[in-house]
Amino acid sequence: MSINKYNAEGYYDPTAYEALTRIERESKKMPFRPLVYICSPYSGDVEENVKKAREHCRFALNSGCIPIAMHLLLPQFMDDNNPKERDLALFIDLVIMGKCQEVWVFGDRISDGMAIEIAKAKKRGQGVKYFGFNYKEVSEDA
Repeated sequence: MSINKYNAEGYYDPTAYEALTRIERESKKMPFRPLVYICSPYSGDVEENVKKAREHCRFALNSGCIPIAMHLLLPQFMDDNNPKERDLALFIDLVIMGKCQEVWVFGDRISDGMAIEIAKAKKRGQGVKYFGFNYKEVSEDA
């Protein structure tokens, strides 16, 4: 994208030009941030699980990644208690998860939905990492 020294009306605008040039220069310095799919429980204690999912996203962000947590987005407009919508949500999850470099699994239990996501990620050859207490990476068996 080329930054123009003139505004939309055709007048010379050095202030806007300099600001936009700096923004473009800084954006090029940004390091690569991989997309990571956040896989954690939603059902059960929904309120607590949503709180934890937000914390998991913050951890991923602080680790230099871009977190994707579909279970924070989809319940905003889909009903998890409706079997047809739940199946559609899982389908959407798997499509979006396919765009991510890794799947990060959190929590001390693997829900049915999480198990499906993990199996699909492994089948696709996506990296799967497991995190335990205090966000320490653990083995799959832990």
